[in-house]
Amino acid sequence: MISLEGRKALITGGSRGIGRATAILFARAGSDIAINYASKIEEAEKVKAQVEIIGKECLVFKVDISKKDEIDDMVEKCIERWSKIDILVNNAGIWTYGEIGNMNEEVWAKTMRINCDGAFFTCNVVVPYMKEKKKGWIINVSSTAAVRGEAFHSHYAASKGALISFTKSLAVELAPYNIRVNCIAPGWVDTDMCTEVLSDSDFRRKVEESIPLHRISPPEDIAGPILFLASDLSRHITGEVLNVNGGSVLCG
Repeated sequence: MISLEGRKALITGGSRGIGRATAILFARAGSDIAINYASKIEEAEKVKAQVEIIGKECLVFKVDISKKDEIDDMVEKCIERWSKIDILVNNAGIWTYGEIGNMNEEVWAKTMRINCDGAFFTCNVVVPYMKEKKKGWIINVSSTAAVRGEAFHSHYAASKGALISFTKSLAVELAPYNIRVNCIAPGWVDTDMCTEVLSDSDFRRKVEESIPLHRISPPEDIAGPILFLASDLSRHITGEVLNVNGGSVLCG
């Protein structure tokens, strides 16, 4: 029932985890894909190969998402190829440890540059093209940490909280142009970003027990809701935060 046929999607951080799962699911729904990677080209090429097996195009770019000029160049090349970007998924992000009182300023700044500035830079250059076409879909990937906070990760929670406010602000601003802006807030997800902490079997068990559905979601469980928000099934939804966390944080 969900079709993205004929649409072009840019997914940041699309080489691994949630971004990878989203790229492949979007391709199956009919969309051509563009992704960026930071350093691991092998992972990006694997995504490209899978998308092409499905029969869709996949553009791959090496881009530091915290650098405006690199983002501008990526978007320009997408426009040269496609003449449009219909869907933007701001997924690229980092999650690091930071104890307040002992946190290095650069740790805070790097998290903000990638998690926050990257989404701003990408929206800022893509939105004019969406306005021109009088349509668009923007999905920002936030976190449960933005809703409830997260001890020893205050910098991460703050950056993801900013994405929620950014989403709501853009939703109202861009509604006259038929551009819908929504947000996904995942809880624990079994991705490379969490591999180190979840490799501790005792810690993993405690996390699973804290989730009402008693499971840590694979990336595909997040990609599905992102696809929904990028589809016409959600055409009357904008400015919303869709919590995908197995019931671990319940908020309306």
